[in-house]
Amino acid sequence: MIRETQQHHLFDPAVDRIETLFLDEHIRVIHKPCNLSFHSDDAQQGLVSQVRACYPDDTLFPIHRLDKITSGLMIFARSKESNSALSMMLERKQIEKYYLALTHRKPAKKQGSVIGDMQKGRRGSYLLLRQKTKPAITRFFSKRLAMGGCNYWLCLLKPETGKTHQLRVAMKSMGCPILGDQRYAHEASDRAYLHAYKMRFELYGKRYDLIDELFHGQHFQLVNERAVLGAFAKPERLAWPKKAFLLPFDHQSQSPSATILLNDQSTSG
Repeated sequence: MIRETQQHHLFDPAVDRIETLFLDEHIRVIHKPCNLSFHSDDAQQGLVSQVRACYPDDTLFPIHRLDKITSGLMIFARSKESNSALSMMLERKQIEKYYLALTHRKPAKKQGSVIGDMQKGRRGSYLLLRQKTKPAITRFFSKRLAMGGCNYWLCLLKPETGKTHQLRVAMKSMGCPILGDQRYAHEASDRAYLHAYKMRFELYGKRYDLIDELFHGQHFQLVNERAVLGAFAKPERLAWPKKAFLLPFDHQSQSPSATILLNDQSTSG
């Protein structure tokens, strides 16, 4: 039986813990640790319960979900109004989302799109189909990294839909399953190397540019410096297909913005 819990790395709050990255009147942005379930189960208190317990004076609404194995950005709305607005934007695909993934295997292409219907398979896994009735859409770029004589590939993923296991299945379909993803890669590591890196959107006339640079894990030391990320550090500036949703670049705009960097003092909350 395939299990989602990684055998060599359990959630350790002393190392990879929930942290607030940004706070304003509309949203609270937190770092989700890897191997922490969205909802509580018999073995562990879930992310939502933990976040609400950490901030009891806030009324918090999660606007999206991450798989248990995935670390990175999670946005909680702080009112019913902002929750409704953000949920509608997600439904209309008006939020840019970018993920980083590591793999030991060379992707079939340096850049492109993975498009196809998804179907539930055996033991909780999902399959990518050739048909495109209600397809999952994932755009990607990839680049080779080298460390200690070993080759890795860093993939920048831009999901335009929100299907279960979408990115994990997309990586497998490219011949490069995510490092440490025991369900689709069948290999053990200290964690599965999938991280929700960046989200961009406009809410109530304010531009949000949210980044989570808390890269925990032995192999994520490869991307702990922006110089290594290179162009991936600003993924919205890459040459995505015209069909991909991107906020317009307007350098002359006078509207307020929120550029969220982990070490920026304005992001503490």
